[in-house]
This record gives sequence, C-alpha cells and structure tokens, in this order.
Amino acid sequence: MTEIDPKELKILSDILALVLEDHPGQSDTALQALRNRARKNSTTGGALKNLFQTIATNPSKAKTASSRQTGSRASSSKSKTTDMPDQYRVQLREMADSITRLDRNLRVAYSQNETLKSELYLTQKSRAELQTHLATLQSSNRNQKPVTIAISLLVGLLVGIAGSQAVHMLWPPAPHVVVDTAHYLY
Repeated sequence: MTEIDPKELKILSDILALVLEDHPGQSDTALQALRNRARKNSTTGGALKNLFQTIATNPSKAKTASSRQTGSRASSSKSKTTDMPDQYRVQLREMADSITRLDRNLRVAYSQNETLKSELYLTQKSRAELQTHLATLQSSNRNQKPVTIAISLLVGLLVGIAGSQAVHMLWPPAPHVVVDTAHYLY
C-alpha cells in the first residue's frame, strides 16, 4: 500500500472536520483555505484518494505508515521520529482550536449582522412613519392657508369699512354751498 504523508493526514482531518459543519458559508471558506493549503503543500486529489483507501482498508496500518514516513524524513536520531507525530498532534489540536475559535467568531458576527439588520428594518419603518406623518401635517397646513387668507381679507375689509365710518362720524362734512342748477335742466 501507499505510505501516508503526515501533511496529507492533517489536511484530511481538516476536511473531515469541515464536512461535519452545518454552516455552508463556513464550510466553503474553510474548503477554499484547504485547497490553498493543498496547493502550497503540493498535495493532489489522487494522494488524498490513496490516503482514504489506505485508512479504509486498515486504520492501524495508516498509523504505522505515518510513523514510518516521519522516521524516513527525520535526519538523525530516534527521538525526532517519536516527537514528530506528537508535534503533528499538537499542530492539529491548535488548528482545531483555531477553527473552533474562528467558527465562534463567525457565529457572533452572523448574530451581530442579524441584529443590525433588524435594527435597520425598524429604523426604516420609523422613518417611513415619520415621513407619512410629516406629509399629513404639511398637507393640512396647505389646506389652512387659503382659508386663513380669505378670513384675513374679510377682517381687513370690515376693519376698513368700520374705520371709514368712524372717521365720517368724528369729522362732519364741510358745509357746501348749494348751487341751484335746476334751470339748466329745462
């Protein structure tokens, strides 16, 4: 069988963790990050397929193949070969914690986004109500203007007539000389 590269095992575990997520946006983002990592590590789809087949046929052999490959990559001492899987486990754990933390942060961001959307909706609704109320007030003021102008003109006319009558009462007309113009009529 093929030997399992620890990098491939790490990527596989990340993929499996993300497949179980319920949030499609997070899964898509994480899968894109995994694609980028696979390109960076030069991991192909065929390598992942072989890894699946190796693990599916004999999971214990996958562990031994993993330690054999780490042993072949280690340069000199046996202590390095035993430490490498532990380092990968620590890295895997840190990555899982990081993914969990990022997932939590993303959920908080989604929650804040939904809260802000609802506040925006309420604000838009209040704005529409205020505009309706303002339009009603403006239309009622427009209807009162012609009535106010008509009443003002009527009051002005009455005050003018009353004022002229008061002036005629206070100052009697000047005496005029009556000229007999009756002879011009015949």
